[in-house]
Amino acid sequence: MTPDVIYIVGARPNFIKLAPLIKSIKGEVDFKIVHTGQHYDYEMNELFFRELDLPDPDYHLGVGSGSHGYQTGEMLIRIERVLEGERPKLVIVLGDTNTTLAGALAAVKLKIDVGHVEAGVRSRERFMPEEINRVLVDHMSSLLFAPTQRAVANLQSEGIRENIFLVGDVMFDSFLIYHDIAKRYYNIMEELGLKPKDYLLLTVHRAENTDSKERLSNILEAVSGSPWEVIFPAHPRTIAAMKRFSLIERIERAGNVRIIKPLGYLEMLVLEENAKKILTDSGGVQKEAYFLRVPCITLRERTEWMETVEEGWNVLVGADKSRISDAIVNFDGSERYNQYIFGNGGASDRITSIIKDFLRFKD
Repeated sequence: MTPDVIYIVGARPNFIKLAPLIKSIKGEVDFKIVHTGQHYDYEMNELFFRELDLPDPDYHLGVGSGSHGYQTGEMLIRIERVLEGERPKLVIVLGDTNTTLAGALAAVKLKIDVGHVEAGVRSRERFMPEEINRVLVDHMSSLLFAPTQRAVANLQSEGIRENIFLVGDVMFDSFLIYHDIAKRYYNIMEELGLKPKDYLLLTVHRAENTDSKERLSNILEAVSGSPWEVIFPAHPRTIAAMKRFSLIERIERAGNVRIIKPLGYLEMLVLEENAKKILTDSGGVQKEAYFLRVPCITLRERTEWMETVEEGWNVLVGADKSRISDAIVNFDGSERYNQYIFGNGGASDRITSIIKDFLRFKD
């Protein structure tokens, strides 16, 4: 049966955003899921589907890793074949990954409407692949689901005026759904021998940091001098870069940075909540730190989530060793907290309602 909606996903952030959307729309609208395989290993893929209780994808395209051009091009070819066969009324893409761009581009070329979840988010860093993806997808989309008022303003400033919906952030929906469930995974603390608020949590995966020996060295040297142990769930790209730049041996000699395998969403929530501070270049982790009221040190010069900086829970330090070291010791977050910046946890239901109205109009 031809589905009304096809969701196109392929990477960890997509899965986390998809989970509450599927819970909301299931039984309301016929849909199928296309998984591009952008994240191809178990820890970054099937693990998330299992623990988020997502249905198995209807299509797994198996694209895997590669350069941006290769990855996006292969996705475009394979997604187009699926859409030509299925001919849905609407394609939903999420966030800012290469999967997001390829899914939107394949759909519009076939004159299929696109809905973009997390529309209007901007860091103003045009050298970032994610920023290019966001801008292009927004200007191709028929339905723009904005997570914050700032995102709405960004779209309007770019001349987009129609079909913008301020719905809230689906990642906040996911957090509210899974936060209590994550506590069942508290044994990760015992497994790692950790005490609450007695360690730092580090994630590094963006190309601007992993492709630069200077930036990656600065980050790792700064955290190596921390007065607290540093837990580092390392992305495969980061491990490869550390090996290429001969940095793993340096970290091992320092003695206080513990590299562990990538973790699922629920275990990461546990480690985030119990960390003294979080250091990251991930947009999603910045928000999760805010939801949990844990001080966040962002290893970038800019962020797409300035709301967290303005509220005092996030500080931008780039890859400057002295700024990172200072923030590790002195940045303690804020007493302010606006729980409604990212909505009230009903973003997925609002998106489902808008999709249903759109499909009725299409009929």
